[in-house]
Amino acid sequence: MDKLAETAIDRIEKVFGTHTGYRRAHARGKSYRAQFTATGAASQWTTATHFQKGESEAFVRFSHFSPDPTWADAMSPVKGMAVQFRLPNGDATNIVGVTSPIFFAKTPEIFMEMLGVVKSFKKGKPNLKELGALLSDYPESGAMLNNIRKMQAPASFATGQYNSVHAFYFIDQAGHRQPIKYLWQPEDGVETLSPLEVGTLRVGYFEADIEERLAKGPVNFRLEVILGKPEDPTDDPTKEWPDDREKLTIGYLEITEEAPEADAIVFDPTLMTDGIECSEDRILNFRHDAYRISHQRRMSEL
Repeated sequence: MDKLAETAIDRIEKVFGTHTGYRRAHARGKSYRAQFTATGAASQWTTATHFQKGESEAFVRFSHFSPDPTWADAMSPVKGMAVQFRLPNGDATNIVGVTSPIFFAKTPEIFMEMLGVVKSFKKGKPNLKELGALLSDYPESGAMLNNIRKMQAPASFATGQYNSVHAFYFIDQAGHRQPIKYLWQPEDGVETLSPLEVGTLRVGYFEADIEERLAKGPVNFRLEVILGKPEDPTDDPTKEWPDDREKLTIGYLEITEEAPEADAIVFDPTLMTDGIECSEDRILNFRHDAYRISHQRRMSEL
């Protein structure tokens, strides 16, 4: 997996260029300090300390998906929200979410092959004919094609709905494993922009917008978990779970101020704590090495 991840980072740099000091994915973004308050609703499903009733500190990074920090906001319709929880024992654990409910590849190998299609991106969307030809070899990724066609960017980092994409397992006191997915819901409601509105945005609009919001008061999200059933896939991020799955509100996040010191954090989605485990998803587990290699290269440039 290590060699595969290194090849993937090399390919990202070849397609998007190497931008000194930036992450190799979601290059442009800003970090903030936050407080997480758990409702205790997850306590029957997991022993994770930050999901028991109470408060914990957190850091949040909002970002644009492109590995190229010079891309205009409009060319990056998918936005990211990464959260690191600081646990009482000094450890940390992460949730990484994006405004797309699914990923475009089931395996690291398919991911690397599809990177080539990104060369044809125009205004944030690929040449659908070229992408369609590739998807004929990988029909399981067809859902992402449909998602790209209808995707609208959030009106603000603060009004996006952020999906974990990958499945995880909650582990309770008895060792029972419950498949879940995370969902961050904006307390101000989900708001999106039309393609015409997105085209008028200046570079840095999203960063300026959330700073204006924070100057007036905290930006708030609630954390929901989707409870999977045995027939729901836990190893395929290209597939959504049915809409009728039970959802629990397990906590609230209050984002309060900018935290530049958090820019060095590696928001590795596989960084777990007791009571939570990664699923069998190959893309999820591949991201551990990819994030580590990206971080090492970024730090060596500073």
